[in-house]
Amino acid sequence: MRVHTLEAGSPRGWAISVLHEAGAIRECEEHGWMQDRADPHARERALEIACADPLVGLSDREAVAVIGEVLDGVGDVCPECPQPE
Repeated sequence: MRVHTLEAGSPRGWAISVLHEAGAIRECEEHGWMQDRADPHARERALEIACADPLVGLSDREAVAVIGEVLDGVGDVCPECPQPE
């Protein structure tokens, strides 16, 4: 079990790490993060990770809320990359 502390990073950074580990988001090499819809169970897996390994200083409820806020703020596609027509 990893121990995440507030000193080690921000709640947003922790949530991005958890979401990426769960396969719920992927990185656009040029612009940032976007949701990865390939695995329909990735969001639930991220929430399980958040509850099992929350950032020190956050309750389980707060950890789940941060995961939800970050995921809701990440689009399905990179807003900066050209989209196929």
